[in-house]
Amino acid sequence: MRPSRRAVLTAAATAAASTAPTAAAAPPHRRLRTGFERLAHDGYAPLDGQKVGIVTNPTGVTRDVRHIVDVMHADTRVDLRAVFGPEHGFRGTAQAGGSEGRYDDPATGLPVYDTYLKSGRPLADIFTASGVDTVVFDIQDVGARFYTYIWTLYDCMEAAQLAGKRFVVLDRPNPVTGRAALGPVLHREFATFVGRQPIAQAHGMTVAELARLFNGEFLPQPVALETVPLSGWRRSEFYDASGLPWVPPSPNMPTPETALVYAGTCLFEGTNLSEGRGTTRPFELLGAEGIDRRWAAAANELALPGGRFREAYFAPTFSKFQGKTIGGVQVHVHDRAAFDPVRTGIALLVTAKRVWSGFAWRPDHWVDKLTGSARVRTMIDAGADTDEVVAGWQEDLATFRRMRRQYLLYR
Repeated sequence: MRPSRRAVLTAAATAAASTAPTAAAAPPHRRLRTGFERLAHDGYAPLDGQKVGIVTNPTGVTRDVRHIVDVMHADTRVDLRAVFGPEHGFRGTAQAGGSEGRYDDPATGLPVYDTYLKSGRPLADIFTASGVDTVVFDIQDVGARFYTYIWTLYDCMEAAQLAGKRFVVLDRPNPVTGRAALGPVLHREFATFVGRQPIAQAHGMTVAELARLFNGEFLPQPVALETVPLSGWRRSEFYDASGLPWVPPSPNMPTPETALVYAGTCLFEGTNLSEGRGTTRPFELLGAEGIDRRWAAAANELALPGGRFREAYFAPTFSKFQGKTIGGVQVHVHDRAAFDPVRTGIALLVTAKRVWSGFAWRPDHWVDKLTGSARVRTMIDAGADTDEVVAGWQEDLATFRRMRRQYLLYR
């Protein structure tokens, strides 16, 4: 009788396994715990006896994707009185440049206050009106100076100090690692909500580390600050090593891969090219009408570490070039450890200007707010290459790196 197909396949698999090299046993997973997980595990001890308000958004979730506001509201050990929503809102219903306003959360009945674009005494008055004693912060950052949540952190710390409130920061990992600070440092005269204080364009810190730095270096008066650090996180780790679910921190940050390039390619917001908003790959797709394969070829000739560039055509569904098919590049990161997003962003600006005669900066020189000074724009306009532009910020960056070092919490 002929053997069955299943028997033949089983025998083949057994023979292959017996001759294949034995794989080393995987080490036990080193569990990362977020600041919230550690806070809850310790019975919310830092919040004992306090009326609590929390600054958070859709990223404030547990490992099983329950929102921490829902969890804390249901826990009798926490006296949660208010929620404070940043840009895009607490539940994340608003697009870029928007917020949800003041309302009562349908799920918990808690009052939700809008913090977006509020700072100083007006924000302090909101904290006072809420009746809380302690303001907690828990939002996932992406590691770039112009991502506004870190300036919501700064503004809320300053306002909490003015209102006489305690401030507790629950840490989350920097999704693009905390290995190094990269890029230009903000000059104070260019301070806006996309950069309040002189830190590097890719700061290489977690929000708890930034809170410590803000408190020690930049706030007019330090706030009564407590941080709840991560456990089990290493500075060299990318987000996928965390074991945590990814919740988009904003509508145009859909994946951790977006965060890999964002600190560099967001600079295209300051040009007349699309930065990929309105596509499924924002900040990875860049382009404009009239651009062709020459841009990808010019970028690839630079042999930038960790990245490659593909000729791409796409039609944004909103924002620049809505509904029009445009040409450009897609950024592909093939070696995350070697990839430098800021150098890559500069190289793409330099090559775009060289190969496309239609290249222009936004008339309001928004790129100066993003880079932190007029230097990048004026150097590119003067014909500087990538290395020359990058060399222009090294002294400022070295100074920031020295200052940053004393506020780091992790190895």
